[in-house]
Amino acid sequence: MDSDQPLLVATGVRKIYRTGSVAVTALLDLDLVVRHGEMVGVMGPSGSGKTTLLNCLSGLDDIDGGTVEIDGHDLFAMSDAARTEHRARSMGFVFQSFNLIPVFSAVENVELPLLLVGDRPREARHRALAMLDRVGLAHRVDHRPSEMSGGEQQRVTIARALAGRPAIVWADEPTGNLDSAMAEQVMDLLCELNREEGQTIVLVTHDSAIGARVPRLIRMRDGRLVDDLHQHVPTPDPITGLSRGR
Repeated sequence: MDSDQPLLVATGVRKIYRTGSVAVTALLDLDLVVRHGEMVGVMGPSGSGKTTLLNCLSGLDDIDGGTVEIDGHDLFAMSDAARTEHRARSMGFVFQSFNLIPVFSAVENVELPLLLVGDRPREARHRALAMLDRVGLAHRVDHRPSEMSGGEQQRVTIARALAGRPAIVWADEPTGNLDSAMAEQVMDLLCELNREEGQTIVLVTHDSAIGARVPRLIRMRDGRLVDDLHQHVPTPDPITGLSRGR
């Protein structure tokens, strides 16, 4: 896919939360373009609108003004049912809380969204196993979440997000529940998937160490984008695994 082509185009997006007579503007006339194959981090203080931005751009929340187009499809011109189907087929989600089904094994958790959109069971199982292998969990496919570490559970959620070959993956604080070593491993995997497979990723984080690892970093304050920075991110040496360029 041509990385110069826009995947996401958000124009004049506005989101207002209302409680009785009180109205709080969470996003104010926000514009954003994300191209195919980009990895974009979103940072800002608590209450700046980071998660609201992700929820609105993905269509999880309604907006009060503006437009959001993904791959040429206007999300908010669709019916709720059509938007839900588009989200299931074109988007993957990785959250701070892993949201895995406790009684399901890793492979069952990964294949479930594929079955829900109509994949045949054999194909869904094949794709789920392939993605678990891709994230380094081929030896844990039959384990339930309670039998895995936090880092392993988050890798299952990444496999689940990617198994449907989404156009874009939304990651909301994906390392927030992990210790620093596991957080680094999860970021290594996300960066590798972006770099080697061209997976488009938009990642919300409060951690400056995580923000330093993304090629493009957006900063928010009071519902606005205040910075849009392109960063030099060292790539790992294929032999040693150590970062080059520092």
